[in-house]
Amino acid sequence: MTQEEIFRSIPRLNHVTPKALVLLAGPCVVEGRDITLRTAETLVKIADALAFPLVFKSSYRKANRSRLDSFTGLGDEEALRILEEVKTTLGVPIVTDVHDACEVRAAAEVADILQIPAFLCRQTELLQAAGATGRVVNIKKGQFLAPDAMRFAVDKVKAVGNEKVLLTERGTTFGYTDLVVDFRGIPVMQATGCPVILDVTHSLQEPNQTSGVTGGRPALIEYMARLGVTAGVDGLFFETHPNPAEALSDGANMLPLARVEGMLLQLKRLMACR
Repeated sequence: MTQEEIFRSIPRLNHVTPKALVLLAGPCVVEGRDITLRTAETLVKIADALAFPLVFKSSYRKANRSRLDSFTGLGDEEALRILEEVKTTLGVPIVTDVHDACEVRAAAEVADILQIPAFLCRQTELLQAAGATGRVVNIKKGQFLAPDAMRFAVDKVKAVGNEKVLLTERGTTFGYTDLVVDFRGIPVMQATGCPVILDVTHSLQEPNQTSGVTGGRPALIEYMARLGVTAGVDGLFFETHPNPAEALSDGANMLPLARVEGMLLQLKRLMACR
C-alpha cells in the first residue's frame, strides 16, 4: 500500500494528500480527562487551520519506566475511555502504545493506530497480534537496531495479512546517556515501502540518568522537526503538554503546547519547498 492509501484507511484523518506530512502528537500519557481533552482540542484546532493530518497520541499505560515509583497511568479502562471520548468528541483518530499481545484487542477497540514501543519492536507475538487486528501498526525502531533490520519487523506484521505498517525513527543509543539520529536511515526504512515517521521528541531524550528520570533537550525539538522535513520523512511524531514541567511522564523532552503552532508554521513553509 502507498503512504496515501495507508493514511486514507484511517477514519477521521483529514487533509491527507500525496505530499502531506502526517502528525502523531499529544501528551506522553493520559493524565486525566480534562487535560487530555483540552490538549487534544488545541491540537485539532491548530492542525485543521494549517491543513496538517493529525492523529492524537497518548499512552493509556506506560509499561517502560526507569523507577518503580514513576507514574504508569490511571488504569487501562479509564484511560481508554478518555481516549474514546477524545475520538468521538473531536473527530480525531487515536494512536496509543501496546506492550503485550493480551492487551491488543482492547486497545484496538479505541485506537486507529497501534504503536509498538522501540524496546519491543522484535517481539513477534506482539507484532503479529497487533497486525491481526487490521489496524495500522506503527513500529518504533529500536534504539539498538540498524535501520535496515526493521524490514524483519515489517515482515512479521505483513505475514498476518496486514499491509498497513508505519516505521518510526526515534534515535540510536550513543553511549550510555544519549541518542543520535542517523538521517541516512530514513530512505533505508522507506525502501521497505512503509511510510517513515520521525519522532522529534524521544530522539532528543537523555536516558539512563542517575536520578532514574529520563532527561532531554527540548530546545532542539523544532530544529529536529525541520531536519526531518528536509530529509523527506512522511510524518512527525511529537509529544506535547500544556506545562511539561508538571507532566507525569517524559516532561523533560516534551514540546510546550504553546510552541506547537509556531513549529507547524515553520514546517508549512518548508513543506512548500519539497
